[in-house]
Amino acid sequence: MKKIRVGLIGYGAVNQNLLRILQDKQERLLAEYELQLQIVLVADSRGFAIDAQGFEPAALLRHKAAGGCTADLGARWSHRAPERLAEHCDLIFEASPVNLKTGEPGLSLVRAALADGVSVVLANKGPLVLAFHELHELAAASGAGLRYSATVCGGLPVLNIARRDMVLGRITRVRGVFNSTTNFILESMRDGKSFAAALDEAQRRGIAEADPSLDIGGWDTANKLLIILNSVTGERLQLKDIQVSGIADMTIQRVQAEQAAGRVIRLVAEASEGRYTVAPVALEATDFLAQCNGWEMALEYHSDIYGISYHKLWEREPAPTAASMLRDAVHILSGESLSHRSHTGWVGKRRPW
Repeated sequence: MKKIRVGLIGYGAVNQNLLRILQDKQERLLAEYELQLQIVLVADSRGFAIDAQGFEPAALLRHKAAGGCTADLGARWSHRAPERLAEHCDLIFEASPVNLKTGEPGLSLVRAALADGVSVVLANKGPLVLAFHELHELAAASGAGLRYSATVCGGLPVLNIARRDMVLGRITRVRGVFNSTTNFILESMRDGKSFAAALDEAQRRGIAEADPSLDIGGWDTANKLLIILNSVTGERLQLKDIQVSGIADMTIQRVQAEQAAGRVIRLVAEASEGRYTVAPVALEATDFLAQCNGWEMALEYHSDIYGISYHKLWEREPAPTAASMLRDAVHILSGESLSHRSHTGWVGKRRPW
């Protein structure tokens, strides 16, 4: 049995769902993988609580449900992260709020953890968007594990499929619909609501954030496309390499005209022949991505020897994202490799496009 000291960075919905999964699956985790995850550190916006004896998942969930924070967990507590995370943790689950301007506070914590040899599982896209290659280099230098399948399409293992399973394959095209907020808005406009009314309804239901600019501007989708491309192609791409258009200028007239012609508008991410785009596209109703509705996200991989593979997920709650984090942790701790294709490039250094 491996007893693993775990830190939770972020005490929000994703890590709370992770706690529920750990509570429900701990016996199977031990029986099938010989792993016992002991939560010894919890961090939120107030600070860091540490207990070497470990926090029980059920107790942490009750504490959070009662409005608690790390400062009143009854453990060693500090405003700042420990200077050496490796003295306390073997692995951290990083699910702090996404910050795509500075990456903080997640980026500094991830850097410190990897440099100290602590493995990291990310649900937070920010550090990868801003410092993808730096973080992989830190992990390689220290021997720490770094996984982040939860950052793209939640519970759908799109990164694992390309990096592990498409052995010797050459991906020639990637297409996807990665943002359910835009699905909701476009479908509401199809039914006669104005863009403003559809956005207001999405915010009222909690589908869209108070600041929806990342979603409607196409940047959430672009961030996910960037992570996919840097992960599976060996390229060293940045957001500036992706041409991004959102849906803010979309009108009822255009949406309904396309519907009358048998087409569906979706915010589509695409990479093909060295061209990387995010834009609203009118798709034939029979197109796989046109059938990505509501809370669904979808992706296509086009490959030379594996044909075209289609992948879709319905995800309304963060449980599948949390499950992906646990999956990544098990792979790290079990020593499972992503085999033939790593962040350093494809076999033979061949450009995939």
